[in-house]
Amino acid sequence: MPIRPEPPESEAELWSRARALAGLSLAQLAKDDDSNVPEKLLHAKGWVGQLLERRLGASAGSKDEPDFQLLGIELKTLPVDRVGRPCESTFVCTIPLLDVAVTEWSQSRVWRKLGRVLWIIVEGSRDIPVAERRIGEPLLWSPDADETALLKGDWDELTGIIGRGDVESITGHLGQAMQVRPKARDSHARRRGLDEDGVLVERLPRGFYLRASFTGRILERAFVLPRAR
Repeated sequence: MPIRPEPPESEAELWSRARALAGLSLAQLAKDDDSNVPEKLLHAKGWVGQLLERRLGASAGSKDEPDFQLLGIELKTLPVDRVGRPCESTFVCTIPLLDVAVTEWSQSRVWRKLGRVLWIIVEGSRDIPVAERRIGEPLLWSPDADETALLKGDWDELTGIIGRGDVESITGHLGQAMQVRPKARDSHARRRGLDEDGVLVERLPRGFYLRASFTGRILERAFVLPRAR
């Protein structure tokens, strides 16, 4: 397989490529990609995902579409601890503050991103040097009826608050499966939004994130893992 292949033409081809990476270290992938492994991921959070996008043939780049456009599949990396539980929440997409409240769930960015996902498991324990962290088994996933209902319920609640111009009241405690959190390089970044009176104001950018408890349940069903206490 070429190091930077063309986009896969089928789900089976993508799956085969992903399975071939299982067991490899990030150092091995980076060497083949002719890129340097960052010592820490704190200021290089997107590095692993971008490395895998190139290796698997993702085509969307920065477009607001699933990473594998032809297949309608999004790529998500999932760092896990030594027993296979997610280490952190998973970024889904940025929030268009001006129009998110008038967007139907079925037409939303969130649903476009989560309708079909290729999860790539990556070792994420901080005591393992970044270069030595290994890629795990992939997982192709679509939310079942219960998961869809849970996500839509969070969507309705959170977008309703945003639509009322009360985004500043949203904390990470809201949402059972999905939460809203700031998504910006620094505190000076701003996006246009509405206040409680419907007046345009500058807001800190926000994003939708899947809770680690939600992705943990996905892994529990797919693999034999100890349940989180």
